[in-house]
Amino acid sequence: MEKSILNALLRPETYGEDVKKVKLIQTHTSWVFLTGNFAYKIKKPVFFGFLDYTTLEARKFFCEEELRLNSRLSPDMYLAVLPVVKITNGEEEKVSFGGVGEVIDYAVKMKELPQDRLMTELLKQDNISYNTIDEIAKIVANFHKEAETNQRIAQFGSVETIKFNWDENFAQTEEFIGKTLSRATFRFCKKMVDKFILDNFDLFLKRQREGRIRQCHGDLHSKNIFVFDKIYIFDGIEFNQRFSCCDTASEIAFFVMDLDYFDQHHLANFFIDRYLQYTKDYESLALLDFYKCYRAYVRGKVTSFALNDKGISADDKMLAQKTASSYFRLAVNYAQNLFAAPKLIVMVGLPGVGKTYFAQGLAKKINGYHLRTDIIRKELTNLPLDQHHYTGYGTGIYTSDISARTYDEMFARAR
Repeated sequence: MEKSILNALLRPETYGEDVKKVKLIQTHTSWVFLTGNFAYKIKKPVFFGFLDYTTLEARKFFCEEELRLNSRLSPDMYLAVLPVVKITNGEEEKVSFGGVGEVIDYAVKMKELPQDRLMTELLKQDNISYNTIDEIAKIVANFHKEAETNQRIAQFGSVETIKFNWDENFAQTEEFIGKTLSRATFRFCKKMVDKFILDNFDLFLKRQREGRIRQCHGDLHSKNIFVFDKIYIFDGIEFNQRFSCCDTASEIAFFVMDLDYFDQHHLANFFIDRYLQYTKDYESLALLDFYKCYRAYVRGKVTSFALNDKGISADDKMLAQKTASSYFRLAVNYAQNLFAAPKLIVMVGLPGVGKTYFAQGLAKKINGYHLRTDIIRKELTNLPLDQHHYTGYGTGIYTSDISARTYDEMFARAR
């Protein structure tokens, strides 16, 4: 973008609103101008192989796709696609969104939300409740039920495509061996992944035939979720269907992996449990570790790319190296679980002795799925999940009838 255009877009009067200040956020693919009430996102004219924004026509098309696809989940947030118009009056150069003049680009206009309500920030503060996770699970489950699928989309879940995606990952991370991942990590992940794909050919094919491959969000993690007056899931992938069309199990694996990364394993477990209750897609559990491994490896790869970016400071590169290594270690943890024998561990004890605390730590250690009777009991009796409920033994929600229903439900989910 020309410096004069960038400067014009940083002037408050450009926006025709009661704007006092404009803040610019840059990514490797876009400029985002925050004005207080609205955000304007303009795509950079870049080419990355998997993404091509090099022409004005392409940027217009992908702006329209971004609006269309993200309106499925957050219609109140994605408002319009506007032409960016350059107006020259003598030596003075102005920019407007619409109007008479030369169209130099296109912008997606969005509702601006407070950055401190990003889920990533709230996770760092340990400020995400079970009720919030339940709401996200419900939104994602309903979204997956309605998301488009057809024969063409189903091909993105084929064994050939899955293998291609993994081979691409391995090829693109080989240069980072010794920097963000060890050769042992590289070889171990490749060995386990190749074997899993070979052994589960029939399962992948079954998922295709049953319509589990959908045009999903594609980038479902906490940095793309606002928790404000309601849940806003945004910034879904519009630029490449190979990344947005996937097994719904792969989509939820991304979110679960992200929660694991933030050391919120109990929230990850709870999300899985609620999502499965809404969708009844219990078969997805057989693929969850595989796709969590994939998502963690991809995050490690993408973060590693920063090491080759000349525009990034030495301190930021050091942080990127540390972050990428963390993701690769997480990928190894998931890969170790791909062929683990099933285990069932039952925790029992009196109230308040630490069953939940110990079970959460154990589930994290063995990458297990943690079921809690206290949560299931509240679900069955429609009580708030985050609220403590004190009552005497055998009374209230602890009657023999409710306890029997709770244990039956726990057994059904564990099965």
